[in-house]
Amino acid sequence: MKKNKSVLVVAAHPDDEVLGCGGTIAKLSSSGSNINILFLSNGEDSRKANKLKMKKKILNRKKAAKLASKILGTKSPNFADLSDNQLDKYPLIKIIKIIEKNIKKYKPSVIYTHFKNDLNIDHQIVNRAVTTACRPQKNSSVKSLFFFEVPSSTEWRIDSKKKIFNPNWFEDISKTKNKKLLALKAYKTELRKWPHPRSLKGVSALFTWRGATVGVDAAEAFMLGRKLS
Repeated sequence: MKKNKSVLVVAAHPDDEVLGCGGTIAKLSSSGSNINILFLSNGEDSRKANKLKMKKKILNRKKAAKLASKILGTKSPNFADLSDNQLDKYPLIKIIKIIEKNIKKYKPSVIYTHFKNDLNIDHQIVNRAVTTACRPQKNSSVKSLFFFEVPSSTEWRIDSKKKIFNPNWFEDISKTKNKKLLALKAYKTELRKWPHPRSLKGVSALFTWRGATVGVDAAEAFMLGRKLS
């Protein structure tokens, strides 16, 4: 991968960035790229808890995101603080404008975000908003757009073969896979026990399999949305 001046990762929830492209983030960071992460949802308030406990849960999730970012070698992430699993209640233009604001601020040449046919509604909406915000206009800084998979969401969608995640771009993360797992441990409340796909063993199995399909020790898989060289 060539060195990129600026990269933006747009994720629905804190932990999606590590699950989807944590190894790639660490790889890009080590090569000198300037990486920023934007979270649209707080990832918590769809769950049952009183107001005080919920505030604490959201705060702890943010702390985990900041720790994960530090492990991966990026700057402190940005939080839009929209409601969890309820992005469909907002006008799409509101989400698009948040993303456009970050694109204008950071001028990324590369953006990583969700696959459009994930089971999770927030993932679907973030994909649509990012794709809209990245319309290929003449003065756009965005030259490459990649869609990542999120274990326990992407593969759980039951759909036709045309709509499944069928990766056509792979990043060798053999040297950064351990950083991905370490960053994932920052989100300990989101981890599950094996054989859940969002367990450490499940995530390891996925990047090992993705690596095996392209002849390397470990890889993250993406669908290339657009690339202008």
